[in-house]
Amino acid sequence: MNQGMAKRISVDGFLFVVTLLLVFMGLVMVFSASAVIAKERYHSGYFFLLRQLGWAIGGFLAMLAGMRIDYRRLKHPAVVFSLLGITTLMLISVFFLDRAHHTHRWIHFGGFSFQPSELAKPVLILFLAFFLENRTKAMNDARNTIVPAVLPTLVFISLIVFQPDLGTAIACAAITVCILFVAGLDLKYLAYSALASLLPLYFLIFHVAYRRDRILAFLNPYSDPQGRGFHIIQSLIAVSTGGLTGVGLMEGKEKLFYLPEPHTDFIFSVLGEELGLVGCLSVVALFSVFLWRGTRSALRTNDMFGRLLAVGITSMVVVQAFINMSVVLGLMPTKGIPLPLISYGGSSLFITLACIGMLLNVSKQAE
Repeated sequence: MNQGMAKRISVDGFLFVVTLLLVFMGLVMVFSASAVIAKERYHSGYFFLLRQLGWAIGGFLAMLAGMRIDYRRLKHPAVVFSLLGITTLMLISVFFLDRAHHTHRWIHFGGFSFQPSELAKPVLILFLAFFLENRTKAMNDARNTIVPAVLPTLVFISLIVFQPDLGTAIACAAITVCILFVAGLDLKYLAYSALASLLPLYFLIFHVAYRRDRILAFLNPYSDPQGRGFHIIQSLIAVSTGGLTGVGLMEGKEKLFYLPEPHTDFIFSVLGEELGLVGCLSVVALFSVFLWRGTRSALRTNDMFGRLLAVGITSMVVVQAFINMSVVLGLMPTKGIPLPLISYGGSSLFITLACIGMLLNVSKQAE
């Protein structure tokens, strides 16, 4: 009995509590950032909050299931390759569906919409962990290890880039790099791939008008304050207005008519305006604890599959948080990447929570 109790308690409490706090902050900020828009568009200020709450509850159930089910059960070719196949089909099928916001990112069914590119990230993590587990000794064998390992990543990235969604594609690439690095890939190969990506990135950025505008806006937002520089300037105004403790929850002005989609990609600006530096640093601290506990789980487990899984999930959450906050603070060009667990978006919240359940399972088994 005591052993059972001890085993049950050994879930990483820090990681669990940090996740709860981030989701709670997210729900509060989604409501604050979206109430006015929701009232205007859907005649109920609670529209976005209730949807996000529904996804959060579903996500928590998935997280609890992930904590309970031994993560090694995913280590099966049938599971891994079925998920790769399904995700590839979904990423292809979005091109044949209706466009939303001039992009092919969504699959709609009933009242719900789902973004397959969100599923691509955990599926890549699972595949890489599965494929590299027994190949760490021959990690630098280009033909038998490196090429087959990065092939699914390249397929997914290509499909996601054409949606178009460069931000998520870059996130997939970053997660892959983190896993390959931990698996023991020689740094020279990472350097080669960085060089090889420069040319496609150049074409994707400077030969696509709106992306080129984003880079120009990033370099000098005030050159076109009403046009391409508008988002970044409004975001910086929001954050700077907040000062140390913010103007107060629900009191922010930027979200009303200035910030585009304040409850999704720019939710951190609203948080900065309403909760100030204290609120922003709290979020940064929570993600830092997440990074610490995720890395600790990866280091503590002796199981290579579990280690790569933990690294992948931790980097997925932290890399996206870093990119999102950097964009909001004008440290990076604008990318459509949500702030994990905080931004409005059902598929992102649900999948992130399900992944954290797996991460908690790895840490539990490692104890």
